Amino acid sequence: MVKPRGVDLDVVKEIARTLPDVEEHTSARGTGFKVRGKLLACEAVHASAEPGSLMVRIGSFERELLLGAEPETYYLTDHYRAYPAVLVRLSNVSREALRERLEDAVRFVSAQK
Repeated sequence: MVKPRGVDLDVVKEIARTLPDVEEHTSARGTGFKVRGKLLACEAVHASAEPGSLMVRIGSFERELLLGAEPETYYLTDHYRAYPAVLVRLSNVSREALRERLEDAVRFVSAQK
């Protein structure tokens, strides 16, 4: 059975609200999520990002695995390459995969000093 793909920002918010210590914040640049004041994920608002993308903080090893395994869902632009993050095409990601990415991001951000 093929799992349905594609979510929107409302689904991102719904999942993020279930994660421990995650807080939503909104600014003129869009919606983001933080863990104890540290950025976890946000709407990818840089002009280089495709519309409907989410920036998710992640380690470089995991990022390379995702980019190689599912380039139709995960990508980078030159602007984001220097950051410990990956861009997620919300139109291509499943709800389950998005939850996994956000859970990974919580662990990654929580481990940062």
